[in-house]
Amino acid sequence: MSDVLKGAIDCDVHPSVPGLQALVPYLDDYWRDSVDIRGMEGFESRAYPPLLSASSRPDWRRGAIRAAESVELLCEDVLDRWALSGAILNCLYGVQQIHDERLAAALCSAVNSWLVEQWLNKEPRLAASIVVPPQNPALAVEEIERRADDRRFVQVLLPAMHDLPYGRHYWWPIYRAAERLGMPIGLHIGSAYRTAVTAVGWPSYHVEDYIDQTQGMQAQLASLISHGVFVEFPELRVVLIESGVSWLPAFCWRFGKFWRGVRIEIPWVDRAPIDIVREHVRMTLQPLDAPEDPDILEKLFEQLGSDEMLLFSSDYPHWRFDGDEVIPKDLPPPILNASLLKNPGETYPRLGGVR
Repeated sequence: MSDVLKGAIDCDVHPSVPGLQALVPYLDDYWRDSVDIRGMEGFESRAYPPLLSASSRPDWRRGAIRAAESVELLCEDVLDRWALSGAILNCLYGVQQIHDERLAAALCSAVNSWLVEQWLNKEPRLAASIVVPPQNPALAVEEIERRADDRRFVQVLLPAMHDLPYGRHYWWPIYRAAERLGMPIGLHIGSAYRTAVTAVGWPSYHVEDYIDQTQGMQAQLASLISHGVFVEFPELRVVLIESGVSWLPAFCWRFGKFWRGVRIEIPWVDRAPIDIVREHVRMTLQPLDAPEDPDILEKLFEQLGSDEMLLFSSDYPHWRFDGDEVIPKDLPPPILNASLLKNPGETYPRLGGVR
């Protein structure tokens, strides 16, 4: 496996914040006092509860509650294990769930400073996504600008679901800043959990929630295209992280069919949705939600019609595969080869300053 992956870039790795106290040194005096006075130490992301089995493979926990708590473990488990040339850190700490937008912005800034000091400064093969507060796009842009000179930050990270569909003009200042700086927008599967993750209410079980998350990705992609985000920002790319892949051809077919019938409503969308998707949308490889039948896989990628859309990812330390089988079986060689290095390099132009 390491021979196949040698030199590849892992586009989705999740460092674990050990707890709120790890971020306190990166807060100013006011927010340090607030953490103490308000009794916030128990704050924890609800997206990946640390004791949930899917949150980490047992061997990556090493007996601890959380995995991926240090750069040394990440190097051993990922970078050195598969002889990779780099990895992009997507820190999921749940700051998007906070209602106090100023507190959310302070914690986002602390997370990014923690990433710099505890991860990026210790390992030159690492890059990172900027964690921003979607609760307030103006504050999100401030954080993007604050990190802009550090080219180790290569992407702006948002949860797949928040308060409004992402095509709305409310979000456009974030896209404008990201496009200007050569950063894609990474939409990571997950939610602020302000509203139900389905159109019919709250699911009862984890398996429902997990399956239903793709609905959010589809809704956001429809919103981005319909509102003309890629017309307004022609250089912008959006990376769907952990969204799965198999749903996209049918989504594009259905979207294209109805667009042809009612496109008078959105005249700025002047070409078929599948063409927009092929140019502007990328998807991480794990988890690949498709049967192992090689014939079906081949047809799936024929329907996508592009070798440029997939990005290699391990989703470390979340449990998506067994042992070292990080690459799905029977992936067509052109798709696999492009996903390892070529596609990440083209999707993340700032990576040139990392490797």
